[in-house]
Amino acid sequence: MSGKTVSPPVWDAHRLRIATDAAGIALWSWNVDTDEIALDERAYGLWGVDVGAITFEDLSARIHPEDLDRVRAAFASTREIFGAYEIDFRILHGAEVRWISARGRGDDQGIVGRMMFGVFLDVTGRKLAEEGREMMANEMAHRVKNLFAIASALTGISARSTATTTEMHRDLTQRLTALSRAHDLVRPVLSQPKEAAVLANLLAVLLGPYDDEGAIGARVRVCVPELLVGEASATTLALVVHELATNSIKYGSLSTESGTVAVSCTVQDSEVVITWTETGGPPVEALNKPSGFGSQLVTRSVSSQLGGTIAFDWPPEGVVVTLRMNKARLGA
Repeated sequence: MSGKTVSPPVWDAHRLRIATDAAGIALWSWNVDTDEIALDERAYGLWGVDVGAITFEDLSARIHPEDLDRVRAAFASTREIFGAYEIDFRILHGAEVRWISARGRGDDQGIVGRMMFGVFLDVTGRKLAEEGREMMANEMAHRVKNLFAIASALTGISARSTATTTEMHRDLTQRLTALSRAHDLVRPVLSQPKEAAVLANLLAVLLGPYDDEGAIGARVRVCVPELLVGEASATTLALVVHELATNSIKYGSLSTESGTVAVSCTVQDSEVVITWTETGGPPVEALNKPSGFGSQLVTRSVSSQLGGTIAFDWPPEGVVVTLRMNKARLGA
């Protein structure tokens, strides 16, 4: 050993500022008597407020309405909290929503005069990743529940369209195999890129298992123009059609022996319009209109990935679903 003493770094204000900038840390102080909050430059930018005197009430105007009461209660109790605390909440930055983590120490630890200190962190990326994982978990649970319902319904269809147990076994196996192919379109393997698909062929694969004959043409009728669906859009469109077919076999026209589904399509300049029409099913009532995670997933997929909209109409004879999509986006 050289015997030399290594001096610790001097953490002056300049070096601390370099460190906080590198870590993306914004600083705040709070006067517990006047409620005035002082922010550093990064914090002003994070909140999107003008530099100057500001209070908690001023910042509250930026907090997402769904989080405001929770944040108010949390900050009101910080002086009673022993040790470190952390509060995550959303703020509105123009049209953008950001996630902020406010951290500090309660029970007046580290208070200087009447000033408490803490930091803000932009945790938007982490929260979006958490929401993505939650979405995937919900989607998996949703798909598993639907597969049980579909398997039960396909068994009923096979029983009606066959005369012997051997025929029923063969018919049901074919339907489940076709359903598996359709499921591959909904959740494709990333290592196996898909080519552009003809819209009519795509619908035939997706809807074939639900028809009495095991192929479209009897209860499921498709009339669409020659139109290519790009590999980037095929998965999304397959997911939407799969969800509509699942809802139909659980609640709609395909849940009865006489119900039918008609799928048609028109091309209007730069827009593709697909219409899903159900007839002959049970009377449409508010109680049996499908809703929940599946409907949210369909709406989000059509909007974000196909650049379009989806609308549901509920005449007594059966649901009518209208999908409007950007033609260029569908072919991508």
